[in-house]
Amino acid sequence: MAAVDPHDPALWKRARQTLYWRLLSATFEQGEAAANLEDLAKQLALESGLPKELLDPRITVDALVGRFPELKAEFARPLPGFEPPPAQSDADADDEDAAPPPAAPPPAALGDVVKRALVVSKLLLNAFGPNTQGQVTAQGYSQWAKDVEWLEGALGLPPGSLRTKGGGASSGASSLGGGAPTGGGGEATRPPIGDEELAAGLATLEADMIHRMDLREVLKDPVLSQRLTPSMALIEQLLWDKGNLKGPALQNAKRLIARYVEELAKVLRLQMRQEMSRVKDRSVPPKRVYRNLDLKRTVWKNLTNWDPEERKLYVNQLFYHHTGRKSLPSKLIIIVDQSGSMTAAMVQTTILASIFAGLPNVIVHLFAFDTRVIDLTPYVKDPVETLLRTKLGGGNDMRLALDAAAPFIDSPQNTAVVVISDFYDWSDFFSVLRQWKESGCTLIPVGSLHTTGYFSVNQEYRDKFKELGTPILHGSPKKLIAQIKKVM
Repeated sequence: MAAVDPHDPALWKRARQTLYWRLLSATFEQGEAAANLEDLAKQLALESGLPKELLDPRITVDALVGRFPELKAEFARPLPGFEPPPAQSDADADDEDAAPPPAAPPPAALGDVVKRALVVSKLLLNAFGPNTQGQVTAQGYSQWAKDVEWLEGALGLPPGSLRTKGGGASSGASSLGGGAPTGGGGEATRPPIGDEELAAGLATLEADMIHRMDLREVLKDPVLSQRLTPSMALIEQLLWDKGNLKGPALQNAKRLIARYVEELAKVLRLQMRQEMSRVKDRSVPPKRVYRNLDLKRTVWKNLTNWDPEERKLYVNQLFYHHTGRKSLPSKLIIIVDQSGSMTAAMVQTTILASIFAGLPNVIVHLFAFDTRVIDLTPYVKDPVETLLRTKLGGGNDMRLALDAAAPFIDSPQNTAVVVISDFYDWSDFFSVLRQWKESGCTLIPVGSLHTTGYFSVNQEYRDKFKELGTPILHGSPKKLIAQIKKVM
């Protein structure tokens, strides 16, 4: 390859396209078939003053910045970094006498374009490339998780937001490529990839890696098991295989589940506190004491009594803050589908149940069902133990769970029933739920507690619950918390 000519006006575009094509070939392990692209990428790295190790997907980002500390700043820089040379400003565009823009970027700008393309290629290749294929070890999985954290940082997201929180991805405000992505000529070719789409892709990839990892052997080794990063995919695999674990492997599995539960519980407890702090009972008259005086409202309501001549405000009525707090229904019955498609909901539901069970004056009953029903109420305050007693899989027969819960509805007016399922169930459950609602129970049907990804809920029952006046919730667990707050 000839020496880089920084004055070539199309060079930045050709260099970037070369690195993108090389990224695609390396991702699908076609490096040998595209040897010319590898050679060009190495030459571009050399011309940019970057080490050739940057092109090797087997080397983790941690190892790379450890060996070449000067690269840390490059990996910490936010995406994107592939902008073409600066265009004319609006003022210059309106001025016919404005000087034309330079024909080519200066050498420093060209070098920066190539450097950023190489760094971003490294981030994407390590997250989606050959490291995710073939036999997966605990160490390899842990290193992959660290590389994904570097990608998250480059996207302006906190560590783990695309992986571990099941729903911790942001609402899509940031996107891969920021703004409109460009093709070779700078024209937008497709919408940017949002955080949710990226998180869904990583979740699928991670689940596949974990399925190919020999978890039973890894869990027997305390050192290897410590290298595992708890995530929803890993928890699902542990719950599926827990019947085959014993001794040290079972203890290590419990510790991994406990770590994930605690991370998720921190988020859910915070959401719970935020919702509960807003709940005031306006049916209870406020205490008419000085510390409850609502000074702002008192002034506002008495402004008509302002005497401009004496410059005095005459107060006819005092207003006070409501400080009485509403309480939850005295009984909360949670019925959750434990079939395989509902794993994420099962995990988050057990944590929410344990938090509700810790509130004063609240009695919580928890039932899990597929074609059987398990009364998890005795373990509701310990979400780890609750999860270990579930039996994922099987079909759906909600009627069994409703029959098991029915004896505990002794005061319908003070009972809330939360039913979490995809409602692909052909048992006669809807008539029972209708009767409960008509008797005075507060009914909250929930389709899922997923924060990202596709989730299907039976359309027939969507319509039936809507007609009943209780539309099916789905999405973030925060929605469920807010809904329960409304019925307090």
